[in-house]
Amino acid sequence: MRKVLIIDDEASICNSLKFYFEDEYQVQTATNIFDVEIILKEQSMDVILLDLKFGDIDGIDLLINIKEIQKESIVIMMTAHGSIQSSIDAMKAGAYDYVMKPLDMDKIRFMVKKAIDYKKLNEKVTFLEKAVLKQYGVHGIIGKSKKMQNVFHLVDKIKDSHINVLIQSDSGTGKEMVAKAIHFQGVRCNNRFEAINCGAIPENLIESELFGHEKGSFTGAEYRKKGRFEIADKGTLFLDEIGEMNLNTQVKLLRVLEEKEVQPIGAEQGKKVDVRIIAATNKDLEKEVAKGCFREDLYFRLNVVTIKIPSLNERKEDIPLLIDHFIKESSDKKIEGITAEALNILESHHYKGNVRELMNIIERAIALTDHHYIQAKDLPEELLRKHKKEWSYTKDSRIIPIKIGTKLKDIEEMVILETLSVMNNNKAKTSKVLGISERNLRYKIKEYQEKKQLFT
Repeated sequence: MRKVLIIDDEASICNSLKFYFEDEYQVQTATNIFDVEIILKEQSMDVILLDLKFGDIDGIDLLINIKEIQKESIVIMMTAHGSIQSSIDAMKAGAYDYVMKPLDMDKIRFMVKKAIDYKKLNEKVTFLEKAVLKQYGVHGIIGKSKKMQNVFHLVDKIKDSHINVLIQSDSGTGKEMVAKAIHFQGVRCNNRFEAINCGAIPENLIESELFGHEKGSFTGAEYRKKGRFEIADKGTLFLDEIGEMNLNTQVKLLRVLEEKEVQPIGAEQGKKVDVRIIAATNKDLEKEVAKGCFREDLYFRLNVVTIKIPSLNERKEDIPLLIDHFIKESSDKKIEGITAEALNILESHHYKGNVRELMNIIERAIALTDHHYIQAKDLPEELLRKHKKEWSYTKDSRIIPIKIGTKLKDIEEMVILETLSVMNNNKAKTSKVLGISERNLRYKIKEYQEKKQLFT
């Protein structure tokens, strides 16, 4: 039941209004400032009916204080001393509406109902905004690792600017999620977010898709079509796989970025656009520039700020969090979690497809399992075979003969190099098996290589 607070120094008015509204709302009354302070401190009110002249206290001053304590409460002013100026002052201070005494009960009932409807609408908007932020905000991207925290920090720093951003990462790491986080948390969040995969659209259609075309401008152009730039005006355009864009389209894209104007195919005049560009690629664009496959001037236009999303293999401490998230997002609510054995296998796996690959594995396991927890047997057979092979290597299949008296440092070097060889030079797997950090492993390998060069 919605809550209504009546604030008036006349007890008779408070009692009459309480009697009138108590069948529809939970009603509280206050005839002095002490009662007002206690009620507002202890309860959140939906609608407040406030007397403009509350004893010796100015109702406008009290209104300001109320809005500071309970910003979401809807306040309707009541007065027997109405004037245009007092009405204006009340509205400026945050009042929702204004009613004259003596009170018309039918009118005030309608006013309170309208105020409740208005508050419900605001609550719905707030809920939807939070839902968008949950899905596309930084906290909607899963990760506690230091590398992901660095990504979150950078997103937070640039979200309210208008500069172009280049996201560089392997496929399946969540480039579009990061782009959406920048848009939906930033100043452009109330405008369009448009995404286009530059590698998925045929070369002869990409120009029309980006810039639009006029009716009759080419065979098959039966109507005028807006391009993504025009649709995303005042918003954000996400250009995924920008490294796949052909050189001819790159020239036209560069012109749009420089002149902030787009010219649809067949149009005589251009159209001004205000669009923030977030581009993404899994290629090394500097190398593409050196090979002549990507324009250097466009690269510098796009690469104002670079965000590098780490691969899943670089942030394996995030795997349990990601698995928990995928399970919670699943429509199959009987799944409660994952067994330690299955988690160990997934943590030791080398992911070529990054987060997307892990998500697919979990979705498959959820569909196949007959238990409340994902079991090792629910994982793909290929993954189990690889894990079993690696486990057998670490168990007893390779033995290193060591003479008594061998220095511990030399033993460590032998074990590290032999394990690295068995793991086919995979440093992530080697560090996992040996129980050392990958960074420490790389340091030791470098040390061994330098020692070898010294004696050759």
